[in-house]
Order: sequence, then structure tokens, then C-alpha cells
Amino acid sequence: MTIHRPGRPEDLPSGEELWARWALLAAVEANSEREQCPSVHRTGHWIDEEGLHWDDAGCTWWILSRRGEGRFVLYGEDESSGVKWHEPPIDILAGGPDWLPYEELHDRLEGYELGCVYWYENGTWSRAPYPESLEDDGLDCGMSSLVDRGDLLRELALHYDDTAGGPGVDSILADAEAYRLDARLLLERLRTHPDGDPPEPPAVARALDRAGITAQEVSR
Repeated sequence: MTIHRPGRPEDLPSGEELWARWALLAAVEANSEREQCPSVHRTGHWIDEEGLHWDDAGCTWWILSRRGEGRFVLYGEDESSGVKWHEPPIDILAGGPDWLPYEELHDRLEGYELGCVYWYENGTWSRAPYPESLEDDGLDCGMSSLVDRGDLLRELALHYDDTAGGPGVDSILADAEAYRLDARLLLERLRTHPDGDPPEPPAVARALDRAGITAQEVSR
């Protein structure tokens, strides 16, 4: 799927599906160093009490938070976004529901750290209206790897060993999207990413439990 520039609400999968995809990637990347020192190890994908994160330790960061049953908020920025420097200024919180984390969002806005905000409720994504002169809000660069299922499968395959037969990575992702992932199977099939450290099954299990995409809890 191609994300428009600037992004449109219909470019995104459902909030539940986006959460599951992101959570699975965050889980296979989980490690104890990030759990213990999140302020130091802030790269890649991870999950904490705030929600799901994606940060390239450069000019791109995103957060997806649950805000109650069937409610999600997605916010962040990429350097491609023209929102925060646009003239006249764009109110990216216009029309936002009362359950958004306004204190956090206003703090980000005051620090010129926020490129866009999308919220999900009643099965639909929404955002503030944009002027026609805005060329990009950064959603494409931030979310394309999670929206494009093929891209996501290729990344997950680098963490998952399916040489022994059985469910392939496409089945693992489908089960995660259905919130019925067999976590023990995933933990048994973890492998070292070509550019990363060996997997840490205990950290992966804790991330899966926090995300809530498995058939049963697996923390060890």
C-alpha cells in the first residue's frame, strides 16, 4: 500500500491491526538493555508503558498508544514533515477527541517535536484538516514499513527461522494480527538478525505479554 503525501486516514490499517504488526516487530527486537535503560537505547521498535515506539535515533520517531477499548493515537515526526514550519500555522489537534494525551502532545508541540497526530475510534482513523499547500506530514516515511505487509514480512523473516518447516513468517504475522499468536512457537524459532545481537527470549516474552497479541501469557 502506498501512503499519500500528506498522509490520509484511509492510508492506515485499523488501529488493532497496526498495533499487532508493530507489537510483533517490537517483540522480536526486544532486549534487556532497552528495558533497563530506555533513555539510552532508543533505537528501533519497542514497547513500554507509554505504548509502541519507533525511533531511528536521528530524525524519525513515532508512538502508537492505546487509549481505551478501540481507541488509539499515533503521533510523531519525520524530517520530511512540513507541518511544524508551515505558514500559516497548522493546528494538528483540531477536531481531536477529549481522550487524546493532550499534555504530552502540547509539550511536544512547544518543543517543535511533533509532525502529525492521527487518532482512531469507532473503526476509523482521523486527523486535523490540512491546507492544500502542505506537501507532506511525514506519515509515509514513518509508517510505510508497517503499512506495507510485504516490507514487514521481509523484516520479520530476518528474526524468524522457518527452515524446520511448520508455520512460516506469514502465518506468524497473521496470528499476531488476529491476537492469537503462538508465543512459544515464536520463541523457539527466534534467530539472530544479520545486523543485530542474538535474540533474548525472556525479553521477547515480556514484550509479547505487554502487547497482548498472544493466545496466552508467556513471561518467563
